[in-house]
Order: sequence, then structure tokens, then C-alpha cells
Amino acid sequence: MRNKRSNLFIYGSLRDRLIFQSVCGLSFSRRASKIDQKTLFAEPAFLSGHRRVSPDNVYFYAVAAPPSRIEGLIIHDVPPGAMAEIDRYEGKRYQRETVRVNTAHGAVQAQAYLVSHESMKIHFGDRFHVNLIHELWLRKRIERFIKRRTRPGERTADAEWERRAERELLATTERDLVISHYHTDAVSDYYLEHELDRPRPTIKNLFEDQNARPFIRNYLALVIRQVLLNQLDERIQSKYRFELEHIRTSERYFKRTISLLVGLQIINTSAEAVDLIINECLQAMPPQKHDLFEYVKYAVAAARSLFDARVVSSRLDHIRANLQPGLVPLGVELELSNLGPAAVEPQKSIQKAFDSVYDGFKYFHDFHLNILSWKLGAYIDDHSGETDKARCSGFLELAPGRLNIAGELSRPATADTWLVNQLIREIVDFYDVRPHSLHISFQLRKRQIGRQNILPLPFVKCLLVLGGGPATNHTGQMWISRMGHDEITQYGAGEELVFARTSKRKWYLSAGEIVEKTPVQATAYVQQYKFIRLARRTGYEPLILCLKGLQLACNPVDYLTAEQLKNSPALRNDYEKLKKWAAAPTEIPAETIESFIQTVRAGLMSEGHRRPVHKLHYIDWAIAAAETQLKTFNKQLRKPIPTP
Repeated sequence: MRNKRSNLFIYGSLRDRLIFQSVCGLSFSRRASKIDQKTLFAEPAFLSGHRRVSPDNVYFYAVAAPPSRIEGLIIHDVPPGAMAEIDRYEGKRYQRETVRVNTAHGAVQAQAYLVSHESMKIHFGDRFHVNLIHELWLRKRIERFIKRRTRPGERTADAEWERRAERELLATTERDLVISHYHTDAVSDYYLEHELDRPRPTIKNLFEDQNARPFIRNYLALVIRQVLLNQLDERIQSKYRFELEHIRTSERYFKRTISLLVGLQIINTSAEAVDLIINECLQAMPPQKHDLFEYVKYAVAAARSLFDARVVSSRLDHIRANLQPGLVPLGVELELSNLGPAAVEPQKSIQKAFDSVYDGFKYFHDFHLNILSWKLGAYIDDHSGETDKARCSGFLELAPGRLNIAGELSRPATADTWLVNQLIREIVDFYDVRPHSLHISFQLRKRQIGRQNILPLPFVKCLLVLGGGPATNHTGQMWISRMGHDEITQYGAGEELVFARTSKRKWYLSAGEIVEKTPVQATAYVQQYKFIRLARRTGYEPLILCLKGLQLACNPVDYLTAEQLKNSPALRNDYEKLKKWAAAPTEIPAETIESFIQTVRAGLMSEGHRRPVHKLHYIDWAIAAAETQLKTFNKQLRKPIPTP
């Protein structure tokens, strides 16, 4: 009997050929030609009367359930020695029992590792049959790991603040773990601990750097402010999860958009309290005597004083009452810089510009702000196209919903135009840095891809008036500042106008990196408008709705690429006209304004399968505001230029 071989039905991790081989030393194949002394024959099989569950999203269990069946593999003729090794691998929670499974060649007797209802209740409770949400379970496991590593067993408030500080500095690692195993199988404890077991970051080396030393306090203030926001967001996410999920209309959207907006509002309206926290921290903990972790921990503890459940509830009620949801997913990117257009080369060298506050964000990564500010999608953009530089100077770019820089991994922030406008204003107020430019993205519908058209020149002029930064130049004459400063003009293989661009985005990492098959809507195309001037206390709702209306009515393509200008004399002629007009604008004809407004209206009235999605009075308000802005621009042009 000891030499008798057995058939084995497998339905969990052992279906992975590499795991099976590492456990028992044998492999398996479904091809008869591959069978030898080290390779066993396998074929698909069903086990009736049982259901596969994974309450912890780590291990699979087969429990009795008469109407159900489990799909798996049957491995034929497994030798006793291999079975003994598999017994040790499966552990004490399972019981190996004899079952009958169905194959394409009929019923076959086999061994299978099963569990009882009683055993599952002991380990997972009465609701063991309900799989937990993977993300929540994985975050709980990360929390347990940090508790084991950071002052284990201590239940004091100070120990809890330290654990939260550890988690702040592991934020992007936690984010990447969740993303990379979203809706997939187990994450082993070994892999989890390997990823999370990282040394604490330090800024001690910066105290010896004479160039960095003048900026340390400014960066530490930014660190404290960012951690305060993060902690408010976490508390709001935890306490108001149900409310937030009901406000968010789709799983496709970034889940923290609303909680971040509330956190930003609380901090921006509590400016004196926030400044007091920052000043007291820097006075009590002078640089050179303390490291980055201690400042993060201080901010974690201080965040409690800013959180007020009544205020959060009131903010959520206000947001719920003012939402203007649409069907087109939206994204935003904000560029901030104290140097304006001189934030990047060659203008920085030409103008000999210097940022006395952050030195052009050169030390952003040194203070791990790329990790601490991931929820706002922050990174430093030097317009070089490279994303892996440890140190670079440029714009502070923020894009809520951006999950990965190099891989263009992101989710839309929302489909609500009012919400996007509120988010833009609060982010600008949150950072004590001059606003520079704004990019608005609209996700394209499948039928739009490959059928895009060039925007008419008169419509481009209207959009530049609405968002391109019309202002008076040094001579007192009106001009379009975004074009006048060459901020949306690029020179490389040829001159081009970076007014709008179509790009590909995804919210899953590529197949092979995460999953064998990516889900529907994992990849999307967006049209991003890059011409917009960002300013404080400016309302962008009318512009956003105009852009959406044009997007739906005209389906615009890139405007204008070097290739377009090279291949089309008509576009080259339009571009030259546009440059001359932007430098010395003339009035926009009334018929052009009328045509523009009617086109926008037609697009908005067809957003929901040839019907409007927004309320008609909201559409009328936005269109009237845009029309008024265009007519006001014409009036300003009629005013005489003041003489020096």
C-alpha cells in the first residue's frame, strides 16, 4: 500500500506548475508526449458539491455546497513521497479526503484537500463564504506588518503615531502593492515583507550640503503640510467610506477625489492653525538635530486637532448638494512654479531665474515628497521627458488620480465639472507657489478614436480668449500670454503648438506585470487641452463645459503637431495667422461667437445618447458665462492703449 500512487485534484496555488514542482519535486503537463519520470499527466476536472472560497484573498478553500462545483486539475498517479510533501505544504487547516471528480473521460476517484464549515468559522467567522475586498484585506495585512516591526505590542498613542508615520513613508509601496495585485490571486507574506522591509529615509546628508541648507526649513514645512492633508484624507476615507462610495458614481474614478477635496478645504480654511502647527514643529524640532521621520510623526499627531466630524459631514453635504455629474470622465494637471515660464531650460538660464523658496523643487525627492504627495499625483516636470531623475528643477505638477509617472498609469478624477473646478481651486490655494498652467483631459469614446478632426481656427481663438491667459503686455496692449511667452510652443524636429494632444492612458499595469488578461476599460484614450493659464480664484467651469461641448460636437484631433504643419500648407497658414493674432489680438466677430456657442450647446445637448446629461439651466449658465467673457474681451480691445 505504501507504494500505491494516487490521483490528486488541485484547485488553488498548486495549479501553478512552478509551485507544484517546488513543493514535491515533480512537474505536470496536459500533453501525453511530455510525460516522463519527473512529469505527471494532468487534465481539467470538476469537483461537484463544493465551492471554492478565499475569505482572506490569500489561500483557497473547498467547502461543501451542494449546488456548486469547483474547476481545477486532476494530477494522475502522484507517488506517495510526493503526496507526503504536499501534505506538509497544505498544513493542518485542510483535511485530505477521497472524492469523485468529473473529467472529459468520465468520473475519476481522487484525493482533495477540503475544509469543514466548522473549521472555517473558527478562523474567519460566520461570513467566511464572503470574500473580503482584496484592497482592504491587503491594507490590513500591511498594517499588521508595520505593527510587528514598529514598537511591537505597544498600544500607546505615541506608538500609534510612529506606525502611521512609517506608513506615510511607505505610501507608494503600499499603493503599488494594491495596484499590482488588484483583483488577482494571493500576495504571500514573504513577498509582502520583502517589499515593505525598507530602511527609513533620511535627510541628514542635506545638512552637509551648503547649496541645500537654505531650503531645508521650507521643504520641512511642505512635508508637514502634506502629511496633515494625508492624515485628514485617511480619517475621512475610514469614517465616511459609505458616504464616499455613494457620491462616487463609478469604480473607474479615483477613489480619493472627494476625500482629498474635503481635506484641502479644511486645511485651506484653517490657515492660521496650520501655520501654527508648522511653526511650533520647526521651533521645537530645529533642523540638524532631527530627521525626516520625526517631522512626519509630529504632523501625524497634530492632524488630530484639525479633524472635526461635524465639519467633514457639512462639507460632504455641501458637495453632494452641488454636484454636476456628466458622462465624460475628466482629469486635471496643474503646473506651479515661482519662476513662471523660466522654471525650465533654456529660459531659466537665459533669464538667470532663481527660486529663493524651493530652488525650483530640486530637493523634492530628497524630502520624499514624491511619496508623501502621491495622492495628488505630484512630481517635478522639467519638460525633458525623463521621469526617473533623482534631482531636477522644474514645475511642480499635480494630477489627482495619477498613480504612476513613467507608466502613464492613472484614473480619471471624476466626471463632474463642478467637482473638477473645486479641486483646481483648492489645490492652488493649498500650495504657496505661483500657479502657472492647467491641463484638462477628456476621455474619448470608442467611436471617436480615429475619426478626429482639426479644430477651426476661429474656435481656437475663442478658446484662447477663454483660457489662454489674455492680459496686457509691457506696452499696455492686449495679448494671449500663453502664446506670447512661448509656453505652448515647442521647437525640436520642427516648431509645433502644444494646444491639445491625444494620448493613451491605463489604470492597470501592463499584462504580464500584473495579470494575464487586463479588464475592460483598463486602457483609454484621452484628449488633453494644454493651453490653459492657471490663476488663483478663477472659475473654470464655463471653460470646462465649453471644451466638453466641442469635444462631443467636433471630436478634435491634436493641434498642432510638427507633422501636421509639415504636411499641410493650410495649417501652416492658419498657424501664422494665429501667432500674429495672439501677439496683437483683434475682435472676434459676432458670427464666430454665435457659431462657437451653438456648437458647444449642440455637443452638451447630445452627451447622453443625443440627450443632455446636465440640467438645462446649468448648461445655459455656463454658455452665457463663456459668451459674456468673449464679448468682454472685444470691449477691452476697443479701449485706447495708454500712452507712456
